[in-house]
Amino acid sequence: MRQTKSTHVATLAIFFAVMIVIDIVSSVIFNLLPVPIKPTIVHIPVIIASILYGPKIGATLGGMMGILSVVHNTIILLPTSYLFSPFVENGQWYSLIVAIVPRVLIGVTPYFIYRLSHKHVGLLIAGAIGSITNTVFVLGSIFFLFSGVYNGNIQAMLATIIGTNSIAEMVIAAFLTAAIVPTLQKAKN
Repeated sequence: MRQTKSTHVATLAIFFAVMIVIDIVSSVIFNLLPVPIKPTIVHIPVIIASILYGPKIGATLGGMMGILSVVHNTIILLPTSYLFSPFVENGQWYSLIVAIVPRVLIGVTPYFIYRLSHKHVGLLIAGAIGSITNTVFVLGSIFFLFSGVYNGNIQAMLATIIGTNSIAEMVIAAFLTAAIVPTLQKAKN
């Protein structure tokens, strides 16, 4: 089925609405419950859209996720908000690079990974790689752009994040992608 411009807009709107709901609900859950990890799960719709609709839609949603991250970190101040928003104290213009560029890449890599791999295993791998793309490029950007933070010992903070959140994010993204995409592929066709 050939997608028209209005179909693209509708697809983006639906996926972005899902991302906003996930962002709000996960923020409430992870901030109210005393859980030791706070994984990001907003990237899962970006991964799914990338696989289903291609890298253009995926990259657009990834960019929207990055903008959502900037807004979220500007409104809800956390100790790390300056890493993702230039509009808060200690924020820099390159906070936008950390917030947006890795998220755009989330919308591109799962599509190609899925196309290059076996269908069912490919969904698990594409979900995991999409999540790893987020982790590697966000943390890599933080390492290179904000290495002077924490008295030069930003490695300790990054190692903690990799050891906790990123593993949970990767597993959640892999399994949810593998569970959701086949159903949406059937509905799409």
